[in-house]
Amino acid sequence: MKSSLEAPEKQIAEETSAKSARGTDSSGGEPQTQASVIDTSKMSAGKAAALDLAESSRDPLDERGSFASNLFIGRFDFDRISPWPSQSAEDRAAGAEFLAQLKAYLHENVDADEIDRTGEIPQKNIDELFAMGAFAIKIPKQYGGLGLSQVNYGRAAMLLGSWDANLTALVSAHQSIGVPQPLLLFGTEEQKAKYLPRVARHEISAFALTEAHAGSDPATMSLQADPTPDGSAFILNGEKLWCTNGLKAGVLVVMAKTAPKIVNGKERKQITAFIVDVDTPGLTMPHRCHFMGLRALYNGVVNFKDVRVPRENIIAGEGKGLKVALTTLNTGRLTIPAACVGLCKRLLEISRKWASERVQWGVPIGQHYAIAGKIAEMAGNTFAMEAITFLTSALVDRKAGDLRIETAMCKMWSTEMTWKIADDAMQVRGGRGYETAQSLKARGDEPTAVERFLRDCRINTIFEGSSEIMRLFIAREALDPHLKVGGAIFNTQLPMATRIKSMFSSGSFYTRWYPKQWFGGNPGNLDHLHADLRGYLNYGASTSKRLARGLFHAMMRFGPKLDREQLLLSRFVGVATELFAISATCSFAQSKIDAGEPAAEVLSLAHYFCRSARSRIDHHFAGTSRNADQRGYDLTQELLAGKHENLRKGIV
Repeated sequence: MKSSLEAPEKQIAEETSAKSARGTDSSGGEPQTQASVIDTSKMSAGKAAALDLAESSRDPLDERGSFASNLFIGRFDFDRISPWPSQSAEDRAAGAEFLAQLKAYLHENVDADEIDRTGEIPQKNIDELFAMGAFAIKIPKQYGGLGLSQVNYGRAAMLLGSWDANLTALVSAHQSIGVPQPLLLFGTEEQKAKYLPRVARHEISAFALTEAHAGSDPATMSLQADPTPDGSAFILNGEKLWCTNGLKAGVLVVMAKTAPKIVNGKERKQITAFIVDVDTPGLTMPHRCHFMGLRALYNGVVNFKDVRVPRENIIAGEGKGLKVALTTLNTGRLTIPAACVGLCKRLLEISRKWASERVQWGVPIGQHYAIAGKIAEMAGNTFAMEAITFLTSALVDRKAGDLRIETAMCKMWSTEMTWKIADDAMQVRGGRGYETAQSLKARGDEPTAVERFLRDCRINTIFEGSSEIMRLFIAREALDPHLKVGGAIFNTQLPMATRIKSMFSSGSFYTRWYPKQWFGGNPGNLDHLHADLRGYLNYGASTSKRLARGLFHAMMRFGPKLDREQLLLSRFVGVATELFAISATCSFAQSKIDAGEPAAEVLSLAHYFCRSARSRIDHHFAGTSRNADQRGYDLTQELLAGKHENLRKGIV
């Protein structure tokens, strides 16, 4: 039962849900998007078009149905994630044989250092992984897959991530964003029956979205799909860039621009998702891209010249492509943090072993505070990373609400922490961390590939949504209930009567909601939790109130210009993400204690992580009121204008 202090937060969810349910546009009854309360009048035409396209493809968070989304409105629903959603014995057993087989296969048959050296994954490895079902983990058995859960898929990604990033990318891109996931979410039965058996057992698939001038801004996409005169097919012309798996793929999911439609008297761009067979005439891959890491990544340029695609190969319907992409990525992103967990566990073990064996100044280096601090941080962050990733995976399996914020937080936080862990592992190993495994082996030292791990993991903060885009994505969702309640006040494109009406209705709401954000939050009944963990949840509940009022203050201060304050918004996102990690860590720790693991060891990890996370939260909050953001922005504009010439002197 929620206390009376929680009532306004419940009301904000109910009111925004009702407004979404009522809103329709004039073009055919589709749900009204939030573009109506975002003032685009002072935006450039390109930015306004990009916003309109993104908003039209976005499903509103009609009900604040997840733990992380509620943090932004001062609502701390710990009972959504506690008790820990443990994997059932049946589900664990369903994946046990495959996971054991995969683990043994990787150790005995995959030479990760040789793959890195040659830039090629042996076809034998690919064929044998197909045979064991590694490319069809979540594909239902009726289509030739293993039919396993998201948690089991995550456990497989963790194994792969601990061994070889190249194979991880091949397997993950194939089934997380390639053909399987979009078809499982949006495909017709005919599409599933035709393509899923192919990609389950013998054909790699890939996802083609990015172009030379269209990355996180799909409004600038240029690949054009024009219908044939009889309407039975589309002709694709253009080019895609950085298509992961493309050079090994037999079939692609391709995003292309189709004819625009008129919405509320304005032209809206349309993006459509197509299934495209690689052997279709006119489709070529003229260039393989090479990178700092992932040297066996089959990533390249894809050219389309009069490529004919049948209409029945459209996924979800014409104009639904961006929605397909966004929804696919919401779940697909979970594979990356799961792989990061595996890599970080590997790096932690490498560092632990070295720090206990390497003696300097008379003691093992792990007894020096400078090194001990790094290893403690690795351990605490790895524990939390596992907590948020597998909590979210379990909630996905249980279909427990809209988890787009949780998955974005998992991807953003885990990849950034992994980069730091890899960097610290190299520092702990010193020169042996920087030296290649091949060189170490040649001179008789243990061939530990820390430098390969560092190179390979750097891409994780960039692909499938860069950290910067993840922060903006999360911030947009965080602002959603406030935009629905009061956003119309600031929209100069709306009639004055509408704006005045919104002012009164939102004023009435906020006079009831805002005072409650100054009272301490209530985490609910924590009797089932170890006493040492309860303080962190009480802190989480009160800090979510502080977060909610801070976000409200920012809205009042900046109004419709808040979207430009990306660094400020990123700090609020940082606070919420750390609160999510603290809460998941406490729930995870309790599950381990309940399962019989030594409480002292579990609590040691939880205490360290939660205390360090609180320090980061303090830093984020401090930056919301004292920062150099505007000065930094102004300095950058000066640099872009060619000023500060001295900074360019003295270089080659």
